[in-house]
Amino acid sequence: MEIILASASQRREELLRRIIKDFSIIVSDFDEDSVIFNGNCEDYVKTLAFGKAMNVAKTLKNKSIVIGCDTVVYHNNKILGKPNDKEEAYSMIRALSGNVHKVYSGIALINTVSNISIIDYVCTDVFFAEISDDEINKYIHKNEWADKAGAYGIQGNAGIFVEKIHGCYYNVVGLPLNRLYNMLKEMGVNL
Repeated sequence: MEIILASASQRREELLRRIIKDFSIIVSDFDEDSVIFNGNCEDYVKTLAFGKAMNVAKTLKNKSIVIGCDTVVYHNNKILGKPNDKEEAYSMIRALSGNVHKVYSGIALINTVSNISIIDYVCTDVFFAEISDDEINKYIHKNEWADKAGAYGIQGNAGIFVEKIHGCYYNVVGLPLNRLYNMLKEMGVNL
C-alpha cells in the first residue's frame, strides 16, 4: 500500500522520512478558508487535516493511505496564522513574548481501499521568554517568519525565544511523529 503525504511542507516531509522511507507527496488544494473557526481548536485542526487528506484521496486510483495535517498557533483566543507581512509578523512575536501559547496539529489518515479514516490532534504548550523590540526586529529581518503559523519555527532562529515546551516538540515543528506513528500502526502499516 502506498503512503501519500498531502502537504507541500518541507518540514513535514523531512519529519515523515524519519519513520517512513518510501512515500509520495501530492499537494492538497483543499480550500482552508472553507472551514470556519468556531472557537474549538481541536475540531478546527482535525477538520482541516481531514479536508486536505480527503482532497487528495478522492483523486487516487491506487491503494493508498493518505496523511493530511494542519498546524495552528493559538494565543489569547485567536488563531495566529501565517503572517502576510513583516508588520503582522512583528505583532505576532510581540504578542507571544513573555507568554504561553498552544500549538495544535490535526492529523488525518485515510485508507483508500477500506475507506477507514483515523483523525486526531496533538496540543503542545510553548513558553516564550520576554523578547526585546531589538531582538524581534533582528528576527523579522531574517525573513524566517514567512510561511509559518505564528510567525516562527521552533527549529529555526526563533528557537532562542522558547524557554520550554510541555508536550510534543515535533508537533510544534508541524508533524507530531509519535501520534502519527501510532495512528499508522492502528491503520495496519508495519513500520
